[in-house]
Amino acid sequence: MPGKWKGKRRVRPRLKAWLVEVFVQEKVAVLVQVAVLMHIPDGLIGFATAAVTWVVAIGAIAYALKRSREELDDRSIPIVGLTAAFVFAAQMVTIPVAGGTSAHLLGGAMAGIMLGPWVGTLVVSVVYMVQAIGFADGGITALGANILAMGVLAAVGGYYLFRAVTGFLPRTRWAYLGAVALACWVTIVAAAVLVAVFIVFGGPLPLAAFPIMIGAHMLVGILEATISTSVVAAVLATRPDLLANGDRLPASEPADGREVA
Repeated sequence: MPGKWKGKRRVRPRLKAWLVEVFVQEKVAVLVQVAVLMHIPDGLIGFATAAVTWVVAIGAIAYALKRSREELDDRSIPIVGLTAAFVFAAQMVTIPVAGGTSAHLLGGAMAGIMLGPWVGTLVVSVVYMVQAIGFADGGITALGANILAMGVLAAVGGYYLFRAVTGFLPRTRWAYLGAVALACWVTIVAAAVLVAVFIVFGGPLPLAAFPIMIGAHMLVGILEATISTSVVAAVLATRPDLLANGDRLPASEPADGREVA
Protein backbone atom coordinates (compact mmCIF):
# COMPACT_ATOMS: atom_id res chain seq x y z
CA MET A 1 0.00 0.00 0.00
CA PRO A 2 2.75 2.58 0.81
CA GLY A 3 4.38 1.82 -2.53
CA LYS A 4 1.07 2.48 -4.27
CA TRP A 5 0.77 5.94 -2.67
CA LYS A 6 4.38 6.75 -3.56
CA GLY A 7 3.52 5.92 -7.17
CA LYS A 8 0.62 8.35 -7.10
CA ARG A 9 2.84 11.07 -5.67
CA ARG A 10 5.27 10.57 -8.55
CA VAL A 11 2.48 10.69 -11.15
CA ARG A 12 0.94 13.96 -9.93
CA PRO A 13 4.01 16.18 -10.60
CA ARG A 14 4.33 14.61 -14.03
CA LEU A 15 0.67 15.24 -14.78
CA LYS A 16 0.96 18.82 -13.55
CA ALA A 17 4.07 19.40 -15.68
CA TRP A 18 2.31 17.92 -18.71
CA LEU A 19 -0.75 20.14 -18.22
CA VAL A 20 1.46 23.23 -17.89
CA GLU A 21 3.34 22.25 -21.04
CA VAL A 22 0.09 21.79 -23.00
CA PHE A 23 -1.25 25.13 -21.73
CA VAL A 24 1.94 26.96 -22.72
CA GLN A 25 2.05 25.30 -26.13
CA GLU A 26 -1.59 26.24 -26.75
CA LYS A 27 -0.93 29.89 -25.83
CA VAL A 28 2.13 29.98 -28.08
CA ALA A 29 0.16 28.44 -30.97
CA VAL A 30 -2.63 30.99 -30.56
CA LEU A 31 -0.10 33.82 -30.35
CA VAL A 32 1.64 32.67 -33.55
CA GLN A 33 -1.71 32.45 -35.34
CA VAL A 34 -2.74 35.95 -34.25
CA ALA A 35 0.74 37.29 -34.98
CA VAL A 36 0.44 36.33 -38.64
CA LEU A 37 -3.27 36.53 -39.40
CA MET A 38 -3.97 39.37 -36.91
CA HIS A 39 -7.65 38.37 -36.64
CA ILE A 40 -8.44 37.97 -32.93
CA PRO A 41 -10.44 34.77 -32.25
CA ASP A 42 -13.14 34.31 -29.61
CA GLY A 43 -11.85 33.81 -26.08
CA LEU A 44 -8.62 35.73 -26.52
CA ILE A 45 -9.85 39.01 -25.02
CA GLY A 46 -11.83 39.49 -21.82
CA PHE A 47 -15.49 40.47 -21.60
CA ALA A 48 -14.74 44.08 -20.64
CA THR A 49 -12.35 44.56 -23.57
CA ALA A 50 -14.79 42.93 -25.98
CA ALA A 51 -17.69 45.09 -24.75
CA VAL A 52 -15.76 48.37 -24.92
CA THR A 53 -14.33 47.67 -28.37
CA TRP A 54 -17.80 46.67 -29.65
CA VAL A 55 -19.28 49.97 -28.42
CA VAL A 56 -16.46 52.05 -29.91
CA ALA A 57 -16.62 50.12 -33.20
CA ILE A 58 -20.39 50.62 -33.47
CA GLY A 59 -19.88 54.35 -32.91
CA ALA A 60 -17.17 54.48 -35.57
CA ILE A 61 -19.30 52.58 -38.08
CA ALA A 62 -22.29 54.85 -37.39
CA TYR A 63 -20.13 57.91 -38.04
CA ALA A 64 -18.68 56.28 -41.16
CA LEU A 65 -22.22 55.65 -42.44
CA LYS A 66 -23.13 59.30 -41.87
CA ARG A 67 -20.05 60.57 -43.65
CA SER A 68 -20.39 58.04 -46.46
CA ARG A 69 -23.88 59.32 -47.30
CA GLU A 70 -22.38 62.79 -47.74
CA GLU A 71 -19.37 61.68 -49.77
CA LEU A 72 -20.64 58.92 -52.06
CA ASP A 73 -22.00 59.77 -55.50
CA ASP A 74 -22.99 57.78 -58.56
CA ARG A 75 -19.49 58.04 -59.99
CA SER A 76 -17.73 56.59 -56.95
CA ILE A 77 -20.14 53.74 -56.13
CA PRO A 78 -18.64 51.27 -58.68
CA ILE A 79 -15.09 51.62 -57.34
CA VAL A 80 -16.39 51.23 -53.78
CA GLY A 81 -18.00 47.91 -54.73
CA LEU A 82 -14.92 46.76 -56.61
CA THR A 83 -12.65 47.67 -53.71
CA ALA A 84 -14.82 45.75 -51.25
CA ALA A 85 -14.88 42.71 -53.55
CA PHE A 86 -11.12 42.87 -54.06
CA VAL A 87 -10.34 43.16 -50.33
CA PHE A 88 -12.69 40.28 -49.55
CA ALA A 89 -11.25 38.05 -52.29
CA ALA A 90 -7.65 38.99 -51.48
CA GLN A 91 -8.12 38.08 -47.83
CA MET A 92 -9.27 34.63 -48.89
CA VAL A 93 -5.94 34.05 -50.67
CA THR A 94 -3.39 33.12 -48.03
CA ILE A 95 0.37 32.72 -48.28
CA PRO A 96 1.87 29.92 -46.14
CA VAL A 97 4.49 30.98 -43.61
CA ALA A 98 6.21 29.30 -40.66
CA GLY A 99 4.43 27.11 -38.16
CA GLY A 100 1.59 26.10 -40.45
CA THR A 101 0.08 29.59 -40.36
CA SER A 102 -0.48 31.97 -43.27
CA ALA A 103 -0.64 35.66 -44.09
CA HIS A 104 -3.01 37.66 -46.26
CA LEU A 105 -3.82 41.19 -47.34
CA LEU A 106 -5.70 43.43 -44.90
CA GLY A 107 -6.50 46.27 -47.30
CA GLY A 108 -7.57 48.90 -44.76
CA ALA A 109 -5.03 51.57 -45.70
CA MET A 110 -5.55 50.91 -49.41
CA ALA A 111 -9.31 51.35 -49.04
CA GLY A 112 -8.85 54.55 -47.03
CA ILE A 113 -6.44 56.08 -49.54
CA MET A 114 -8.57 55.15 -52.56
CA LEU A 115 -12.02 55.90 -51.16
CA GLY A 116 -11.48 58.29 -48.27
CA PRO A 117 -11.19 57.45 -44.56
CA TRP A 118 -14.85 56.88 -43.73
CA VAL A 119 -15.98 55.09 -46.86
CA GLY A 120 -12.83 52.98 -46.55
CA THR A 121 -13.65 52.23 -42.90
CA LEU A 122 -17.17 51.17 -43.87
CA VAL A 123 -15.97 48.92 -46.70
CA VAL A 124 -13.37 47.09 -44.60
CA SER A 125 -15.73 46.80 -41.61
CA VAL A 126 -18.36 45.09 -43.78
CA VAL A 127 -15.71 42.67 -45.07
CA TYR A 128 -14.69 41.72 -41.51
CA MET A 129 -18.33 41.29 -40.47
CA VAL A 130 -18.98 38.90 -43.36
CA GLN A 131 -15.80 36.96 -42.61
CA ALA A 132 -16.54 36.64 -38.89
CA ILE A 133 -20.20 35.66 -39.31
CA GLY A 134 -20.05 33.66 -42.53
CA PHE A 135 -16.57 32.15 -42.45
CA ALA A 136 -15.58 32.12 -38.74
CA ASP A 137 -12.49 34.18 -39.60
CA GLY A 138 -12.05 36.15 -36.39
CA GLY A 139 -14.32 35.85 -33.38
CA ILE A 140 -17.78 37.38 -32.97
CA THR A 141 -16.94 38.67 -29.50
CA ALA A 142 -13.68 40.08 -30.84
CA LEU A 143 -15.28 41.63 -33.93
CA GLY A 144 -15.24 45.12 -32.42
CA ALA A 145 -11.53 44.85 -31.65
CA ASN A 146 -10.78 43.51 -35.14
CA ILE A 147 -12.73 46.31 -36.81
CA LEU A 148 -10.98 48.98 -34.73
CA ALA A 149 -7.49 47.62 -35.39
CA MET A 150 -7.74 46.50 -39.01
CA GLY A 151 -10.55 48.74 -40.21
CA VAL A 152 -10.77 52.09 -38.45
CA LEU A 153 -7.10 52.49 -37.56
CA ALA A 154 -5.89 51.23 -40.95
CA ALA A 155 -8.34 53.18 -43.13
CA VAL A 156 -8.40 56.47 -41.21
CA GLY A 157 -4.76 56.32 -40.16
CA GLY A 158 -3.60 55.29 -43.63
CA TYR A 159 -5.56 58.11 -45.27
CA TYR A 160 -4.23 60.90 -43.05
CA LEU A 161 -0.68 59.54 -43.01
CA PHE A 162 -0.77 59.48 -46.82
CA ARG A 163 -1.95 63.09 -46.91
CA ALA A 164 0.71 64.16 -44.41
CA VAL A 165 3.52 62.53 -46.40
CA THR A 166 2.36 63.77 -49.84
CA GLY A 167 1.96 67.25 -48.40
CA PHE A 168 5.71 67.86 -48.57
CA LEU A 169 6.65 65.54 -51.47
CA PRO A 170 6.81 66.60 -55.12
CA ARG A 171 3.65 65.82 -57.08
CA THR A 172 5.11 62.96 -59.09
CA ARG A 173 3.82 59.45 -59.70
CA TRP A 174 6.70 57.85 -57.79
CA ALA A 175 6.21 60.11 -54.78
CA TYR A 176 2.47 59.37 -54.78
CA LEU A 177 2.95 55.59 -54.92
CA GLY A 178 5.82 55.72 -52.42
CA ALA A 179 3.50 57.47 -49.95
CA VAL A 180 0.89 54.75 -50.54
CA ALA A 181 3.45 52.02 -49.77
CA LEU A 182 4.68 53.80 -46.64
CA ALA A 183 1.14 54.38 -45.32
CA CYS A 184 0.21 50.72 -45.89
CA TRP A 185 3.33 49.44 -44.13
CA VAL A 186 3.07 51.80 -41.15
CA THR A 187 -0.64 51.16 -40.57
CA ILE A 188 -0.32 47.37 -40.60
CA VAL A 189 2.44 47.62 -37.97
CA ALA A 190 0.31 50.07 -35.96
CA ALA A 191 -2.66 47.70 -36.22
CA ALA A 192 -0.43 44.89 -34.92
CA VAL A 193 0.52 47.03 -31.92
CA LEU A 194 -3.15 47.73 -31.16
CA VAL A 195 -4.05 44.04 -31.44
CA ALA A 196 -1.17 43.25 -29.06
CA VAL A 197 -2.59 45.78 -26.58
CA PHE A 198 -5.98 44.05 -26.76
CA ILE A 199 -4.67 40.51 -26.29
CA VAL A 200 -2.10 41.36 -23.59
CA PHE A 201 -3.79 44.00 -21.42
CA GLY A 202 -7.30 42.83 -22.25
CA GLY A 203 -6.55 39.14 -22.61
CA PRO A 204 -4.42 36.27 -21.31
CA LEU A 205 -1.27 36.52 -23.42
CA PRO A 206 2.13 37.66 -22.07
CA LEU A 207 4.09 40.80 -22.94
CA ALA A 208 6.07 38.67 -25.38
CA ALA A 209 3.16 39.18 -27.76
CA PHE A 210 4.39 42.70 -28.52
CA PRO A 211 7.74 41.86 -30.19
CA ILE A 212 6.22 38.82 -31.90
CA MET A 213 3.28 40.81 -33.33
CA ILE A 214 5.42 43.77 -34.36
CA GLY A 215 8.23 41.67 -35.83
CA ALA A 216 5.88 39.46 -37.83
CA HIS A 217 3.93 42.38 -39.26
CA MET A 218 7.01 44.39 -40.16
CA LEU A 219 7.55 41.58 -42.67
CA VAL A 220 3.89 41.03 -43.58
CA GLY A 221 3.62 44.80 -44.09
CA ILE A 222 6.04 44.57 -47.03
CA LEU A 223 3.60 42.22 -48.78
CA GLU A 224 0.69 44.49 -47.86
CA ALA A 225 2.48 47.56 -49.22
CA THR A 226 3.47 45.81 -52.46
CA ILE A 227 -0.02 44.53 -53.30
CA SER A 228 -1.84 47.68 -52.21
CA THR A 229 0.51 49.96 -54.13
CA SER A 230 0.07 47.84 -57.25
CA VAL A 231 -3.71 48.19 -57.03
CA VAL A 232 -3.57 51.95 -56.49
CA ALA A 233 -1.07 52.27 -59.36
CA ALA A 234 -3.47 50.47 -61.70
CA VAL A 235 -6.34 52.81 -60.80
CA LEU A 236 -4.05 55.84 -61.00
CA ALA A 237 -3.03 54.85 -64.53
CA THR A 238 -6.59 54.26 -65.79
CA ARG A 239 -9.11 56.28 -63.74
CA PRO A 240 -7.35 58.76 -61.44
CA ASP A 241 -10.58 60.79 -61.27
CA LEU A 242 -12.11 58.04 -59.11
CA LEU A 243 -9.50 58.35 -56.37
CA ALA A 244 -9.90 60.35 -53.21
CA ASN A 245 -7.14 62.89 -52.46
CA GLY A 246 -7.63 64.69 -55.76
CA ASP A 247 -5.36 67.51 -54.60
CA ARG A 248 -2.53 65.01 -54.10
CA LEU A 249 -2.61 63.46 -57.59
CA PRO A 250 0.60 63.65 -59.63
CA ALA A 251 0.83 66.82 -61.71
CA SER A 252 0.61 64.76 -64.91
CA GLU A 253 -2.77 63.27 -63.88
CA PRO A 254 -6.19 64.99 -64.12
CA ALA A 255 -6.68 66.89 -60.86
CA ASP A 256 -10.40 66.29 -60.52
CA GLY A 257 -10.25 63.43 -58.02
CA ARG A 258 -12.23 63.67 -54.79
CA GLU A 259 -10.79 65.43 -51.77
CA VAL A 260 -12.20 64.09 -48.52
CA ALA A 261 -11.85 65.82 -45.18
